[in-house]
Amino acid sequence: MLCYHITVIKSIVRFVIRRLGYDNAMGFRDVLRDEMAYQGITARELAERAGLRKRTVDNYVMADAQEPSVTNAHKIATALGVSVEYLVTGREYGGIVPMTGEVLDLVRNFARLPSDRRELVLRLVKDLGGHEET
Repeated sequence: MLCYHITVIKSIVRFVIRRLGYDNAMGFRDVLRDEMAYQGITARELAERAGLRKRTVDNYVMADAQEPSVTNAHKIATALGVSVEYLVTGREYGGIVPMTGEVLDLVRNFARLPSDRRELVLRLVKDLGGHEET
């Protein structure tokens, strides 16, 4: 059980590093593995969501992984709620984060906050991002 938690934590750290734009060395296999771990889904679940065979998904995450066809990459990206570009490069086009998964949850939760709390969250995010207030 501890090994599983460590693996998930490593995946989350790599996911955050990629989202912040600090890691360009990861390929499709690594991004796919990390995204699956981050979302807590198995190869079987992903295969079902994407309309693929489990063996096909397994082939994409193995050590000597093959690259998917454009069609399969699109199916996998859609099933995960990310872009194909993100799966291939680990980065979103122009730094745009898709409004799915954790981002959608964040926006929904933010919208439910009272206005004074929203202001605090915005200040915190700006401070963490190092951006000047305008």
